[in-house]
Amino acid sequence: MAHFAVGFLTLGLLVPVLTWPVTAPLLALPVLLSVMVARWRTVADAQQVTVRTLFGSRSIGWDAIDGLGFSRGSWARAHLRDGETVRLPAVSFATLPLLTEASGGRVPNPYR
Repeated sequence: MAHFAVGFLTLGLLVPVLTWPVTAPLLALPVLLSVMVARWRTVADAQQVTVRTLFGSRSIGWDAIDGLGFSRGSWARAHLRDGETVRLPAVSFATLPLLTEASGGRVPNPYR
């Protein structure tokens, strides 16, 4: 769905680009946003959580995670046992049942 928003942004940017060709570099913005949508994600399985960002990825074992935190309208944050906090892209309170299933029950389902 996010790619649709990027497509509509591209269509909106075509008006100034076709009117004033000097604004053509603005079309790099939708490309960057599309790459961000494709890259940013959290992949969870029974052994670990893998966080992918725009320029890298990081795998964290479930044993290293002390808990999850949420702030209003934001992605989840994993609080690690060493005191570090890691943002989990695309994990929200609404997607916790999916994370519960993927983690093999290590994350409790608040909707039960």
